[in-house]
Amino acid sequence: MSKRIAAKHKIDRRLGVNLWGSAKSPVNDRNYAPGQHGSNKKKPTDYGVQLLAKQKLKGYYGNLTERQFRRLYQKASQMKGDTSQNIIGLLECRLDAVVYRMKFAATVFASRQLINHGHVMVNGKIVNIASYSVKAGDVIEIKEKSKANTVILEATQSTERDYPSYMEVDPKALKGTFVNVPKLEDVPYPVVMEPNIVIEYYSR
Repeated sequence: MSKRIAAKHKIDRRLGVNLWGSAKSPVNDRNYAPGQHGSNKKKPTDYGVQLLAKQKLKGYYGNLTERQFRRLYQKASQMKGDTSQNIIGLLECRLDAVVYRMKFAATVFASRQLINHGHVMVNGKIVNIASYSVKAGDVIEIKEKSKANTVILEATQSTERDYPSYMEVDPKALKGTFVNVPKLEDVPYPVVMEPNIVIEYYSR
């Protein structure tokens, strides 16, 4: 098992949810917390509910650091409109999230690695920053020399995920367009995300 898959499964077990909807998630067979006896499942406090909501959202996007996530919250809170919708939009605009959504990578962790290693182009130029913010109309593609990469080709054939409505993807050309910034209801999360509760956590 690769380190990225192991990390993904570790997060699933810690949170007790199949965060990415994977058929191989250990939560499918063991829906209790890790450890010898699992969890005693006490009723969570308001803080506990807020913390779990934050951990789910943060973990889904590759287990972002607390500093990265707090900065996203601060940016979202300074934007016009609903802060909870803004933070979802900012997360979905991250290049690593876009590459994952376009199925050029099997996991968001693998997506980040592809970007860091210079396999991904935005509007014809290589971008190696996973947190790069993609804009509506941007064209994302795998660079020509990387199009024979077995890992990338296998990821495009995955049937676990569909392309979201806010992207247009040509899997044969390994190329796609980020059509628009999505709202929460447009994002195909396998589990319920509660960004409004995340905002409550940071607003305490």
